[in-house]
Amino acid sequence: MKMKRVLACLLAAAMGASLAACGSSGSDEGSNSGGSTELTSSDEPLTVAIWDSNQEPGLREIMDDFTEETGIEVDIQITPWSDYWTMLEAATTGGSMPDVFWMHSDQIGTYAEYDDILLNLSDLIEESDKIDMSKYPEALVSTYQNDDGDQLAIPKDVDTCAVWYNKTMFDEAGIPYPEAGWTWDDFRETAKKLTKADGSQYGTAIKPGSYQESWYSTIYAYGGEVLSEDKTKSGFDDPKTIEGMQVIEGIIQDGSMPDYSVVSENETTALMENGTVAMTFQGSWSLAELAGNEYVQQNCDVAPLPEGPEGTKSIYNGLGWAASAQGDNTEGAWKLIEYLGSEEAQKKQADLGVTMSAYEGMSEGWAASNPQFNLQVYLDMMEDAQPYPSSKNTQVWFQMMQDKMVDAFSGEKSMEEVCKDIAVEMNNFLAEEQ
Repeated sequence: MKMKRVLACLLAAAMGASLAACGSSGSDEGSNSGGSTELTSSDEPLTVAIWDSNQEPGLREIMDDFTEETGIEVDIQITPWSDYWTMLEAATTGGSMPDVFWMHSDQIGTYAEYDDILLNLSDLIEESDKIDMSKYPEALVSTYQNDDGDQLAIPKDVDTCAVWYNKTMFDEAGIPYPEAGWTWDDFRETAKKLTKADGSQYGTAIKPGSYQESWYSTIYAYGGEVLSEDKTKSGFDDPKTIEGMQVIEGIIQDGSMPDYSVVSENETTALMENGTVAMTFQGSWSLAELAGNEYVQQNCDVAPLPEGPEGTKSIYNGLGWAASAQGDNTEGAWKLIEYLGSEEAQKKQADLGVTMSAYEGMSEGWAASNPQFNLQVYLDMMEDAQPYPSSKNTQVWFQMMQDKMVDAFSGEKSMEEVCKDIAVEMNNFLAEEQ
């Protein structure tokens, strides 16, 4: 109920800001090719909010192309992930949202629940000759719709997950590099062999927050699920889910990971970059950071996720480009989103190595952007990938899930006990969504 009160306040403030914006002298209201959607215009630069500084150079190049084509200036503003959603909520309630911004599947439900916060793109898309929604993964398209089927964001990218491994460490241990078809049992045994007794090297590192990259995949590889297909029930009390999570518990109990105190204070990318661990699970979004690290360049490569009884199950997700309905230049904001969602811009995003493209058939350039790494693995992971599990208020149960998982990773509780605890609370949250 607390969440409902917060959202009600957010809505009230956002509605007030929206009305104020429509009455401002700096905004000209007028109809556009989007039919019933009313757009505003302004000569001020568009503000674009993102959280990943590693993507900024490539996006800057793409947006410079947009400016050259349209004359519309773009100001990219970077807010780290840890502060991004606080910033956006404050901007929403204060009536000062960025014109265009990244939206995540965990958060879309908060904003999609109400009108007049996010710009409704449906009419605009229908009239566009640059946007073809059939070219994007259906699960991503529907993720960024409200209950009425209105499109509130256009997929920016698609991401999958894979294993990064240290070739030098494998060579020193006389262990063959991992290949397609290796299993979670293989992974566990390999992690054991690559762990040194003196604590100078560990086989792997997994965090409670590495859910998408690692243990979500384990759950589905063992036939379990995080969330039921109809989004009404937790899958954490499913025996198959527990079996998959016990694989992670076994790796922890083997001592193949640094102590939780170390893992909790360090990102897995950093542990790979400083030579502490031999294998980590990384999403395709981490490429820019890893590829820019000299140690990784010299020592590391990419392998597929291990298989379970149900095969290899990477989770796939993707960000969306959304716009504020409150802005003084929603016309310009739409033009930018339309451009960013076009085949041309999606291909350039991939070719520059920014991220994999959400647009069908455009990610080959991304795989070729850093030829020293076997990035084709990420594209191959899409063949049997599992859509990212989300519901109307994912962020509520998601945070609870991570908090409780700490008890299993730190050894305070058994993995089975933690999974069953998560299921109980998650079901309570899901019931409130209905």
